[in-house]
Amino acid sequence: MSDLKKMYSTLQEDPFPAEMTLRLGDQELHYTKRTWTIDGQEKGLRYGENPDQPAALYQLDKGSLTLGGVTFRGPGAGLVSSLEEKHMIQAGKHPGKTNFTDVDNALNILQYLDAKPAALIMKHNNPSGAAWSSDGVATALERAFWCDRIAAFGGAVIVNRPLDKKAAELISSCYFEVVAAPDFEEGVVEMLKSRKNLRILQIPGISRLPELARMPFIDLKSLQDGGIIMQHSFRNRILSADDFLPATAEKDGVTVNARKPSPQEADDLLFAWAVEAGVTSNSVIFARNGATVSIGTGEQDRVGCVELAVHKAYTKYADTLAFREQGCSLYELKQKAAGDSAAAEALEDIEARTRADRGGLPGTAMVSDGFFPFRDGVDAAIAHGVAAIAQPGGSIRDHEVIMACNEAAPQVAMVFTGQRSFKH
Repeated sequence: MSDLKKMYSTLQEDPFPAEMTLRLGDQELHYTKRTWTIDGQEKGLRYGENPDQPAALYQLDKGSLTLGGVTFRGPGAGLVSSLEEKHMIQAGKHPGKTNFTDVDNALNILQYLDAKPAALIMKHNNPSGAAWSSDGVATALERAFWCDRIAAFGGAVIVNRPLDKKAAELISSCYFEVVAAPDFEEGVVEMLKSRKNLRILQIPGISRLPELARMPFIDLKSLQDGGIIMQHSFRNRILSADDFLPATAEKDGVTVNARKPSPQEADDLLFAWAVEAGVTSNSVIFARNGATVSIGTGEQDRVGCVELAVHKAYTKYADTLAFREQGCSLYELKQKAAGDSAAAEALEDIEARTRADRGGLPGTAMVSDGFFPFRDGVDAAIAHGVAAIAQPGGSIRDHEVIMACNEAAPQVAMVFTGQRSFKH
């Protein structure tokens, strides 16, 4: 093994204490460090964000906290932090921080998607694809995978229903690092264990997610100088399509109103807004028929985020055509096209169809985690066929944004969420 590769297998000694107490005034929360007996050895987290960062996971086991009349989650509500050896059905290269935080952020999203079987593929703490479907978890997982086949490589699969054999077949045919589910149907675990390094986690608490969604927790952010910012966790106010607010605004005595979404558009906006809760800001999401089409993450400006998501949609659409028709990725096809006329012709045809189909964006619903400060972001989405939009509202230019929807042909629907969904 080369010296460079050794960095990923050389584990740092865990210097963290076995217990931790957080005192807020006269209230205390007590935490215990989690370790597991794996392959006959006691092990904690494999490492932190990077291999040279020691890390530890703590579980809240005693105490309670009420602030400003709000009671926070207490002991007994653990999910990832409550995992025991029996839940690590296969430890693989036992989990590190990023594996657990990917699963945790998936649960953050799934708490709002309990109405249907849902599947998420997480990568670098953002979903690469998400879907829900009344046809079952396997259908949801397949649709989440094809949202972004490339980014799914090496990701974490998390579902909110028992994992069945059809879903396991897809997982076994690709490279994933983690799979987590509330349970596994008979024979599924044996199928998954063919991937020796796959971490297979059972999280029974997934069944409690709808209940926990209404219970906040203390969200801590460490600063570079050692300081700490403390906040209430985000709580989604849009739990049904009826919770959306009409998009209306007034300017100089003139009131403008947006078209109300159709039932399918409203369902897609509800789904996408749930997924938005786990996407790094500044972000927008395009979705259609209960699946993400493109996810734009972490941009500094709103219109730039829309443009990024549009670019990703076009790229992933072309890659899907290339993979299904030519048996290779879009990038491999481009490489072949440089010296092969047949490949060049196939590439030209795929790119032409992608442009004609506008990257699969026509008819999609789009959500934005923040309001649109200008109409340019909405115009950029409308240019590629978006049919309905949900956004917080509250901009001084809401009337211009609504007018952009009303001027579109066909007219684009818009609703307000009445809350921002930033995640940094």
